Amino acid sequence: MAIKVTLRKRVLASGKVSLYLDYWPAVRNPRTQQYSRREYLGIYLVKSPKTGFDKNANAEKLRQAEAIRAQRELALINEEFGFIDKARQKMDFLKYFRSKLATHDQKWTRVYNHFERYSKGRCVFNDITVEFCNGFKEYLLSADKLNAAKLKNKEKSGTKLSQNSAAGYWSTFRALLAIAYRERYLNENVNDFLDPIDTIETRRQFLTQDELNTLAATPCEIPVLKAASLFSCLTGLRISDILALEWENITKHTDGGWCIRLQTEKTDNEATLPISDQAYELCGTAGKGKVFKGLNRGMTRQPLQNWLKDAGITDKHITFHCFRHTYATLQIAQGTGIYTVSKMLTHKNVSTTQIYADLVDSKKREAAEAIKINPK
Repeated sequence: MAIKVTLRKRVLASGKVSLYLDYWPAVRNPRTQQYSRREYLGIYLVKSPKTGFDKNANAEKLRQAEAIRAQRELALINEEFGFIDKARQKMDFLKYFRSKLATHDQKWTRVYNHFERYSKGRCVFNDITVEFCNGFKEYLLSADKLNAAKLKNKEKSGTKLSQNSAAGYWSTFRALLAIAYRERYLNENVNDFLDPIDTIETRRQFLTQDELNTLAATPCEIPVLKAASLFSCLTGLRISDILALEWENITKHTDGGWCIRLQTEKTDNEATLPISDQAYELCGTAGKGKVFKGLNRGMTRQPLQNWLKDAGITDKHITFHCFRHTYATLQIAQGTGIYTVSKMLTHKNVSTTQIYADLVDSKKREAAEAIKINPK
């Protein structure tokens, strides 16, 4: 099939002339997956240049636009006939990786930091081979955890990544490769030749109802930490979603109760989740901006452990994420169906039971009211 890319002009209402490429036949936008015949270059000409400066500027911009046109046409021809697009293969893979971080959760940033260290800060698309990727897999299985201070000083932390963390990071990296292949930055689906890292079954820690009541009755040096922790026990929300929660996300539901509308950071799911009156009271006085003002991740480490110790909960290693496990465990103990719990936790599927199913709002409302905290 004949492929043609033509440089065209469009006069704007402002009087400027916009340059764009006209593709024939239409091409698929690798990001939107929609077919289009036009690509605006963001290059503008003076409509009626009068000075030598404007004339020279127009001529230079036309040369730049023509160079882009020729490059696009050559790339399309190369891909049409299965040839390797040399220009694309030399593009910076790390820059491409960075461009994806803003639309994904913090785990993607951690994986990027590890990959940058593995690749020693230099990697082009031509380097992404099966061997190179498997080398990153081996790196993850023996890598140290990274934090901001260690990254800045290029030091090792001395604490190894767990196998499950390595498995999660490797899965994220493979997701990036799948996106790059779909967007035609990779000529081969490398994932077809890469095996996953096996995870190790771990015991999930949670609080019993008595322990939760005891914790609620125990003073905490940081009131916002206590409120957010109990809120997590009553809603199952992750720390990332609690940190991002704003008052505009909390609204009255048609059934008269409170609910949260949010897009979870980890799964990118949009959800409307009923919450109990008790959970709403933990949010404090309604206002604007963040609900749990002043809360930060640092509080969920040593300050949380101090509070748990004051409550006498020392025989378990409880982290903030364990409050999410507490929510799920106590819901099931109260007789809430596994599918309802799955929906309340915004899980995409239920691996321990049968195929996932949508549930009516009334069931989710019952789940929201199932757990009650009764401080001793």
